[in-house]
Amino acid sequence: MTKKSSGKRISVTFQPDDITATAEYKANLLETAIAAGVPINASCGGAGTCGTCKILIEKGRVDSIRTAKVSEEEYARGTRQACQSRILSNLTVQIPAESRLETAVLEREMASGVEAQAALATGWGFKPSVAKDFIELVPPTLKDNTSDLSRLMRGLKKRHGREKISVDFPVVKKLAQVLRDGRWMVTVTTLRDSETGLRLINIEPGDTRTKLYCLAFDIGTTAVRGQLLDLNRGKILAQSLDYNRQRSYGEDVISRIAYSQKPGGLKRLQQAVVATINKIIGELIEQAGVETKDIAHMVVAGNTTMTQLLLGLDPKYLRLAPYVPTINTAPPLTASPLGIEVAEHVHLYTIPSVASYVGGDIVAGVLGTGVYQRKKLTLYIDIGTNGEIVIGNSDWMVTASCSAGPAFEGGGIKHGMIAASGAIEDFNISRQNLEPEVHTIGNSKASGICGAGLINIVAALFSAGVINQKGKFHSHLPTKRIRRGRDGYEYVIAWATETEMGKDIVLTEVDIDNLIRAKAAMYAGCQTLIRSVGTSCPDVERVIVAGTFGSNIDIDKAVTIGLLPDLPRERFIFIGNGSLLGARLTAFSHDLVSEGQRAAGMMPNLELSESSDFMHNYVAALFLPHTHAEEFPSVRVKLNKAEQEIGI
Repeated sequence: MTKKSSGKRISVTFQPDDITATAEYKANLLETAIAAGVPINASCGGAGTCGTCKILIEKGRVDSIRTAKVSEEEYARGTRQACQSRILSNLTVQIPAESRLETAVLEREMASGVEAQAALATGWGFKPSVAKDFIELVPPTLKDNTSDLSRLMRGLKKRHGREKISVDFPVVKKLAQVLRDGRWMVTVTTLRDSETGLRLINIEPGDTRTKLYCLAFDIGTTAVRGQLLDLNRGKILAQSLDYNRQRSYGEDVISRIAYSQKPGGLKRLQQAVVATINKIIGELIEQAGVETKDIAHMVVAGNTTMTQLLLGLDPKYLRLAPYVPTINTAPPLTASPLGIEVAEHVHLYTIPSVASYVGGDIVAGVLGTGVYQRKKLTLYIDIGTNGEIVIGNSDWMVTASCSAGPAFEGGGIKHGMIAASGAIEDFNISRQNLEPEVHTIGNSKASGICGAGLINIVAALFSAGVINQKGKFHSHLPTKRIRRGRDGYEYVIAWATETEMGKDIVLTEVDIDNLIRAKAAMYAGCQTLIRSVGTSCPDVERVIVAGTFGSNIDIDKAVTIGLLPDLPRERFIFIGNGSLLGARLTAFSHDLVSEGQRAAGMMPNLELSESSDFMHNYVAALFLPHTHAEEFPSVRVKLNKAEQEIGI
């Protein structure tokens, strides 16, 4: 909630969630919604430039500035941008579908559990970093009145021999009472540290060995995904996810780094992601029917910016040359001082990062898929707003990162939206009459276009000869769906009567240009990285496509637009969320902690922003599928067929 003051308090109800908050007179409406936990999108972090936080004022008054993102017709109907609105009276506000952070598709992705067995790490043994030992001690007597800690350590050494054991002070503080409550029969929890040996981190009365759990998290820029793991059985007990609440302060890492430099910005971003984590933890323990006190460990993977924001580290220098992170490997730390709602003894292990824009999520993916173990030349691609790429095998690896922009997640597109109910995700077109066949998520009325849908639409239009290599429409074609709009020519994907918002959903030439730039950055990044090691795309023996966006794209259509290299389709493997996979396996095996350090150390980073080769390759990729058509032979066959059928 907004901070209390002596000013007038106003009631604001947000629909359709039926959430009521109180706010001060002239409080910012977006900030009020965020504080109340309303799932509202705000890609630009409240700068007023993206238009994703549009809301409808159903009752009450606001002081609002109309920007170019709100048409005069929309404004007259009561549509406002939440970030540009100040509250003047009690309000009832409707959050439309296109402005909401829906989790339906995230839940579908989590349920799919995509993991290609052919691309999993091998050779690791089940040996979690945390373990429990039940110890029965001989009670003290007047003849044997050694200290409680010495007595406990004596019992531990019988179990672990000469292995070095240290003790965390919070254990010492409660030691005397726990020993006596348990009548000298206790369970101790130890954490294995590669450098310091065993650490005694908790002690409980009685035998609690059957209750040993760990949390594995992927802290994504868009969403946070978590799993509750049983460390006795090596089993996933529950999983959940939610949009990263930082999204309301900016859609990508650059905008969040910029927001962190505002007064109080870093603290708000840290609290936002912690609030997301805590919500997921609550859902996980409810699903599994366990108690929070029985969680003993946390493993987290995330890109470098997300990791630093979680730890409360200033990310300012990540975006300034020479692009240096504060840390690549975090020192040992406990989770509760960060605000994470777990017991005070729970240690947080973050998968190490490589560079400013190649983080622990990529190291986790490489670790979980075993790229560093196999001889096959492998290209690992994590497709998203910030695309990360690794090329290599068991002998060597090189990595790079490129900023593709938000187009793959529906950002920067006239009718773009996140992958939520009503988003157009699949599209085909008849070559006879150029009429579309549209499929939406949840089979709902169309509300907009998500990233996977954007790729499918552009690929279909290009294959059918409706647009040319530059992404421009052939305006002479006999269809009323191609028309001139405010942004040049556009194609009507769905008429107003077919849509949720009652207006035409179109794809414009500006939208196509945004996608072309995004795919060009990804492909040029792959091409530059591959060539930097003296090889070429045809030499790649396996392509692992990771990331939640990557698990929803069609390989043929991604190749058609020039996003992915034109290789035999059997070489492609979808791994789904490689980051969460690597975090989970690390929780199950302490061996993979050292392996993760080794894998991160194997990956020198190629800084593409400083590479003239990348810029050359990027310019060459600003066509569909590419300036050099010979790199995409299968696409050429499709285009020849289309040209013959419609005579272009």
